[in-house]
Amino acid sequence: MPKDKADNRPNPDVLLEKIHKETKGKLTVFLGAAAGVGKTFTMLEAAHDRLAGGAHVVIGWIETHGRAETEKLVAGLPRIAPKIIKYRGKELTEMDTDALLREKPELVLVDELAHTNIPGSRHVRRFQDVEELLAAGINVYTTLNIQHIESLNDVVAQITGVIVRETVPDSVVEQADNIQLIDIPPEDLIKRLKEGKVYVPGQVEQALKKFFRPGNINALRELALRFTASRVDQDMAEYMRSHQIAGPWPAAGRVMVCVSASPFSAQLIRAARRLSGGLHADLLAVHIETMGRRFPMGDKERDRVARNLRLAEDLGGKTLTVVGKDLVQEILDVARSHNVTAIVIGKPQHSRLWELLHGSLVDKLIRKSSGINVYVIQGVAEEEQAAGIKTALPAPAATPWLYTLGGLAMTAVVTAVSWHFQAQLELVNIALLYLLPVLLTAEWWGRWPSYVAAVVSVMIFDFLFVPPILNFTVYDIRYLWSFLIFLVVAFLIGGRTDLLRREAQAARLREKGIRALYEFSRQIAAVSDMARIAQELANHAGETIGRSTVVLLPDNNGKLNVQGAYNTAQFVGPNKPQTLPEAEYAVAAWAYQQGQVAGRSTETLPGAQYLFVPLVTGDKTGGVIGVFIANQKVTPEERRLIDSWAGLAAIAVERVKLAETARQATLLAESDKLRTALFNSISHELRTPLATITGAVSTLLDTGVEYSKDIRCELLETVQEGASRMERVVSNLLDTARLESGMLRLKTDWCDIEDIVGTALRRMGDIPRKYLIKTTLADDLPLIRADCVLLEQVLVNFIDNAVKYSAAGGTIAIAAWQQGNRVKVSVADNGPGIPEADVTRVFEKFYRASQPGLVSGTGLGLSICKSIIEAHGGQIWAENHPEGGAIVSFSLPIRGDGAVIPAKAGEL
Repeated sequence: MPKDKADNRPNPDVLLEKIHKETKGKLTVFLGAAAGVGKTFTMLEAAHDRLAGGAHVVIGWIETHGRAETEKLVAGLPRIAPKIIKYRGKELTEMDTDALLREKPELVLVDELAHTNIPGSRHVRRFQDVEELLAAGINVYTTLNIQHIESLNDVVAQITGVIVRETVPDSVVEQADNIQLIDIPPEDLIKRLKEGKVYVPGQVEQALKKFFRPGNINALRELALRFTASRVDQDMAEYMRSHQIAGPWPAAGRVMVCVSASPFSAQLIRAARRLSGGLHADLLAVHIETMGRRFPMGDKERDRVARNLRLAEDLGGKTLTVVGKDLVQEILDVARSHNVTAIVIGKPQHSRLWELLHGSLVDKLIRKSSGINVYVIQGVAEEEQAAGIKTALPAPAATPWLYTLGGLAMTAVVTAVSWHFQAQLELVNIALLYLLPVLLTAEWWGRWPSYVAAVVSVMIFDFLFVPPILNFTVYDIRYLWSFLIFLVVAFLIGGRTDLLRREAQAARLREKGIRALYEFSRQIAAVSDMARIAQELANHAGETIGRSTVVLLPDNNGKLNVQGAYNTAQFVGPNKPQTLPEAEYAVAAWAYQQGQVAGRSTETLPGAQYLFVPLVTGDKTGGVIGVFIANQKVTPEERRLIDSWAGLAAIAVERVKLAETARQATLLAESDKLRTALFNSISHELRTPLATITGAVSTLLDTGVEYSKDIRCELLETVQEGASRMERVVSNLLDTARLESGMLRLKTDWCDIEDIVGTALRRMGDIPRKYLIKTTLADDLPLIRADCVLLEQVLVNFIDNAVKYSAAGGTIAIAAWQQGNRVKVSVADNGPGIPEADVTRVFEKFYRASQPGLVSGTGLGLSICKSIIEAHGGQIWAENHPEGGAIVSFSLPIRGDGAVIPAKAGEL
């Protein structure tokens, strides 16, 4: 393909992005450096222009702050009434997202994007409501100040000295289709403040002293201008890429930030986000759990790590957790394996002496980075922000002082044993015995109870066994060194033992989760039953994380139903053992419809008791898994496990759906194939006798010719033969339909095989006269009780089949005899026989043996015979005659009184 034509081909990524944008609503952000610059006023003016142009515009939420000119613009726009929420005995108002979704206007005005909703709302933050409106295809105008952008939070705090609590993730602003910068000079803004157009008079003086100082305003204006300029540069780059404009396209790198439990990690993440934005690179946040660290992380530190990782995700970065021994080496290994071009770490807060003893992490990293840029950020102490969602602390397993008492009890036992056997033991042996309670206490209950046991052991050893006895005085100064060495050894042993215990517990938890995931994936690998997959998922997930779990899958109408449940004791009713309360079901339905996590421990409908995670594959949601949280915390390990379960289950559900789709497609193809074969057979089988009948009747009706009696008789026989042939075809079709529908029933009566053979030959008309019919019927054939009409139909099909495959003048042999408690009947011809490959298939529906020449037939006759004989409890088979030709036979069992053993009801 020539290069100029190849270059004009549309980029698939650009096309997909375009389609995605067309299905979503468009977001316009009116961005300002600070409150009072006129964002809301400008937004309302733009909305009036859209309203005048015929657009359906409504106000979702507007804050006028008592400004007359703003209230005047609001009065001319339609408005959706706010929702009333009761909170702590008060009735408060909030934007009614559900009403907006029902109204579905073309444009919605939503003021103050960074607002935190009242507890009890569906979402914790207003920008989440805006995202839901955009997903529904509704365009949104909104306002935002530069200090509310998450990645600039610590920069704003450094400039103004004020920590902004309400922030918006950068990804929300980056997805905006249009950003309009609203800017006025600092002098005008201060003038507006003094005139009372921004805050009430009582707040103006305080705001001018702290936030709205001229230097602060200029710095915020610069931030807003730089942010808008970077957005313009990004839009230009996207335009060049979408239109395939040649230019210098540097290879995109990746910025990695090291996340720890330090309070400064949030600042590092924001700094790394700003750096990645300036470099147009991806952001990777990595937390490395080092094995063998001196003090393992507690619950508070783990919670801080989880919050920092969530912050990185909110800023559009990817997160990764790695376990290793050497911190520096693990950082560099991750950086090289993920094509990282820049590493962001914090400046350590250790003293110079500590670095001399242990070495500097920064120096080691810079020395070994070899080509990777290392950015060292100085952290600034700040007040730690409380979690947005408060949950009760988990109940402690036991009181710590009980552990200490346990260690002291073991120390007392060692003391008693040593005192009793002190004559046989030396002081060195007694000292070694006192290490035993220290070791066991550290292994069972942790380091601090073991430290207490160590100190008490030294004191008892000195008081009871070191001269002078029953006195803490020591005559020999060497014992003081022994005591010191004992304490050092006890502390080291206790600390390392506790560390190993914690690492072993963490390893067991990880191994348990991985094993459960593997077992689940192995068990559902070949399962195609959706209900079984759901139950297996609920069982494995519930047993692994130790919480009640439900799995909800949609029915054919798209309504969620509980298909799997584990330990649902919280909501078990006498008549509904696997149901959810209406409120919980509503949260699950929202998570399924939106494809987003909702419920407890999230910022969407956090008042629920369950955490609901959708089973998403690509752009499809196959169901929801719910985990009962209530007043317990969700650890990062549990959250990762839940996400892993959801991913596995989503793949399994999608696989079952695809398998069902493939099966339906296969059945449809087979149905089309059978229908085509049936139509071809019927059209040929009916057209031939109809043509014969039409020709004979036309000849007889020809008034211009006088035919002799013999000719007229021959023509009438032709008509009769064609009618008989049509009658057999129609009869076979009707019999097949009745067999398929289960409407055919046996009408048993006493039957004589000889009479059935004679009637079948008479039904064949004059056709048998063209062949030599040879009948061999045993004289001692008993009367049998069967459906005589159906057996006659079997013989007619047998004879008709023999006629088709025999040459004119050939021999057709019909035989019947009794063999034991069975009656056997066979029809043989002297035709070419049945190919060996077709012997077992001649009784299949629409199947005809491959024979040379044109042999008519629908392929239904022998299939019908097989169903009739099996309904009588008999057997049917076909074989080749040694001397040539084919033999088709059936046998029927008889009882002692000569009656056929009837088939069970409903076997047809």
